[in-house]
Amino acid sequence: MDMMANLPVAMIGAGPVGLAAAAHLVERGITPLVLERGESVGAALLDWGHVRVFSPWKYNIDTAARALLDRSGWTAPDSQGLPTGGEIVRDYLAPLGRLRAIAANLKLGAEVTAITRQGHDKVANDGRKDAPFVIRYRDAGGEHRVLARAVIDASGTWWRPNPIGVDGLPVSGEGEASARIAYGIPDVLGKAREDYAGKRILVIGGGHSAINVALALMELQDAAPGTEIFWALRHASIERLLGGGLNDQLPERGALGLAARQAMADGRLNMLAPFAVNGIKTQGKGLGVDASLGGKPFNLAIDRIVVTTGFRPDLSFLSEIRIALDPAVEAPPALAPLIDPNFHSCGTVPAHGIAELAHPEPGFTIVGSKSYGRAPTFLMATGYEQVRSVVADIAGDHAAAREVRLVLPETGVCSAVGVATVAASAGCCGGPAPAAVDACCVRDADAKATGASGCGCATAPATETREDMAVGADA
Repeated sequence: MDMMANLPVAMIGAGPVGLAAAAHLVERGITPLVLERGESVGAALLDWGHVRVFSPWKYNIDTAARALLDRSGWTAPDSQGLPTGGEIVRDYLAPLGRLRAIAANLKLGAEVTAITRQGHDKVANDGRKDAPFVIRYRDAGGEHRVLARAVIDASGTWWRPNPIGVDGLPVSGEGEASARIAYGIPDVLGKAREDYAGKRILVIGGGHSAINVALALMELQDAAPGTEIFWALRHASIERLLGGGLNDQLPERGALGLAARQAMADGRLNMLAPFAVNGIKTQGKGLGVDASLGGKPFNLAIDRIVVTTGFRPDLSFLSEIRIALDPAVEAPPALAPLIDPNFHSCGTVPAHGIAELAHPEPGFTIVGSKSYGRAPTFLMATGYEQVRSVVADIAGDHAAAREVRLVLPETGVCSAVGVATVAASAGCCGGPAPAAVDACCVRDADAKATGASGCGCATAPATETREDMAVGADA
């Protein structure tokens, strides 16, 4: 056990949550070992570095990381400013990664390929919990193996975007057309401008990333009037994607929804809903899309496709680790019901930590956006609370590990049954109901006025009856 105590704790990923975990480890006198597949810290953020986030700086900086940076003479950004992904890297993650306590144990260009227990495959029990972890990674110098006392996987999901198919699979021809398909949020006003100016563009997706892309394309359209924008939604309703508007306590996100709504009213976006792609064929310099619109056959000729249908976790290097995941959400079983997008569209995710993140493999946890599996409701500050709790548990401070130290702004968005009561009381579903009406919110009042029993906001699932619930928000 003495040998184990002297080993580092391995962090997979040097994004905001990974480096926050490293900072918490340093604060507790534990050596971190950070393995990042990219050539810089925050490599995934740099991929969408042109995009401005919804939450101000005060929600984007971890407390332990701030303490380390403050002692180094760092100048903090304006707490109310809204940074881009690139600014988060430049003004926060890069300075954090340069601190001696972290830089000395940071390996860039190091892609983790496997994790196991020394001398134990997945089946072996005897002595398992006392055996160190073995992390195998690959860099420019070849294959390497290192030992660790614990492993925190914060590798994220950015590098594994969901495909176009509504069934979770790539559609016919998607691979062959990959040169004309972008996943995520391409920089259509910057380095990718020539690919989109004056072209017919199909945007697929119903979230805030899709709104970002559509609005950027509209700005491009002002300079290049030949640009045509087709926005395809998999569901018939646009309410979920439009944000909380004026009810959203993250104003930038609310403004994004309002701008998209106005663009639709002005006829600048060709809305297609409900829309499902069956196949794609290359046609000269363009693409032919075979789809269904409202359940009927529909064909569309376009130049490029932008896919913003979410992401999924990479579990390929965890085959020898004992992990437990919800079969649908692919999050830890205790966390899954708190974030399941089938029930949570208000972003009412309670603060959570080691109790909800634990796996059957002692000493191994998944944190950050990857811990949410396929659920799209992750917020950076939620990841900071996760790693605070996880590191406290590794350090043996189990009381601190189970405290709740996070309160997040309400999204103001609601469109599904099963949203926690705390969301309604905070102004979810269109804001509070009129005083004279027996309802929990505007949408509840509207539903009852039509003879329905309500919108569902006042009824929380059994898994959400905690009094200490903190309100979360979509990422």
